[in-house]
Amino acid sequence: MTAQLTSPNNVLANAVEDSLDVLRPRVLASTANTVEFVVGTQINGHPHIGTHLVQSLAFLMAEQTRDAFGADPVVSFFALDNAPAETATDPDTGLTYQRAWRHALAPGEIDTMLTEHYRPLFDALSASTGIPYTVTTYSEQQDTPAYRAEFLRTLEHLDDFRWWLSPTDGSAHIRIPCPQCGWAQKYAEETRLIELDDSGALFSSVCLNHGRYEADVDPFGGGYIDLSTLYRNVVKERLYARDDTALHVMVKGADWSYGCQLVDGAHAVLGTADTPPRIFTPQVLAPDGGKLSKSLIRDSEPGDPDSFGWMLDPSLWPGSAAGYVGQLDQTARLMLSDPRHFYRSYTTTELGRLMTTRPAPRRHNSTPARPRNMAIYRQYFDLIADGSKTVEIRVAYDSMKRIRPGDLINFTCREDSCLTRVKRVATYRTFKEMFGTEKVEAVNPKATEEEQLKAIHAIFPPEKEALGVIAIEIERVNP
Repeated sequence: MTAQLTSPNNVLANAVEDSLDVLRPRVLASTANTVEFVVGTQINGHPHIGTHLVQSLAFLMAEQTRDAFGADPVVSFFALDNAPAETATDPDTGLTYQRAWRHALAPGEIDTMLTEHYRPLFDALSASTGIPYTVTTYSEQQDTPAYRAEFLRTLEHLDDFRWWLSPTDGSAHIRIPCPQCGWAQKYAEETRLIELDDSGALFSSVCLNHGRYEADVDPFGGGYIDLSTLYRNVVKERLYARDDTALHVMVKGADWSYGCQLVDGAHAVLGTADTPPRIFTPQVLAPDGGKLSKSLIRDSEPGDPDSFGWMLDPSLWPGSAAGYVGQLDQTARLMLSDPRHFYRSYTTTELGRLMTTRPAPRRHNSTPARPRNMAIYRQYFDLIADGSKTVEIRVAYDSMKRIRPGDLINFTCREDSCLTRVKRVATYRTFKEMFGTEKVEAVNPKATEEEQLKAIHAIFPPEKEALGVIAIEIERVNP
């Protein structure tokens, strides 16, 4: 990395060696081979640098999870098209009404917005990391029977957990937009749950244009369910907790760490079992220490917006689009290279410095092949780096099975890296069987077979070993 960075230590960074070690217990305990990194964003025009950073880190974390654990990851992007597109105030009541992008735009315009502002970055990140991605709108998710059924289940305990969603007044902020025009009260002051039974939930509310109306919500139809941010996350995480086909990892900006106190309180009341793990990415701060915000910056001193420029609107990046993605990728990788760099915040001044530092020129004798990055603990990294460890052992996940002789593997440990080439790949049923063929000292010259088996079994439980074992013989590649 060309941009030098010094970061302070903190409690979490001091507890782990790698930024993603916080996922290790859940990944090892999971019986699912798929790890789904879930990232959601309100779609309301050009995303700023903070949004792009979260999205980029989701792809890079998925890449590192694949290389470190052998899982088959995917990035799931949820476009929150229920974000307010326009607001209005009722002159008689003073209540605020809103209409979401989903209802304000014509059919197909949401996809046009996604194609313009999001898909190009996702396509570039997917090509760079080899991680596939999906795009789903909130409207599509709330329309699924599973989501709607989960929402209906929470209503059975509404009086108990609503104070966690809104500690000030206990309002759940359930918006059921008018079926005729899509307008809904922003804070759902006059939305009432009239009846809840096995046939669904009957709500009443008031429209700015059409007065009072009713909507009957059930798993297969009825009104549009537009929930407040906290409530929406409670339902979504409960839905993922029931899914045993994938381990879902919620990727959020660090400012979400405060709100999750309330989400977790609601989960406790509802009895949610085994909530999905969360990763909080670095937060981007304005010079005054507040979270980077388009509205705050634009409402401040007239000269301030110009000083941020491309951070608020990446289309204003002075170079090419490919150059922007490259700098974003380099900056995100630097943050992930050390827990101290990852579990912290960055001012726009520091982020600007990191983003505008040019990458080191490529050496003429460097190999054109793109290496697979593989994170590894320090004790093993040092042995690979000095050439004494020539066989790396992994569980035979699908991604590991794709490794072939001649492939490049870049072993990483924090900011250090060691480029190797694969000489041979062998598969075995168990670690014990593997040691019957592979040389013990090639795997770890500083430990006996018994010591190594004990260490390996501490990392990989029986259900992981049952997938099979892969031995990868490697050799150093001179830089």
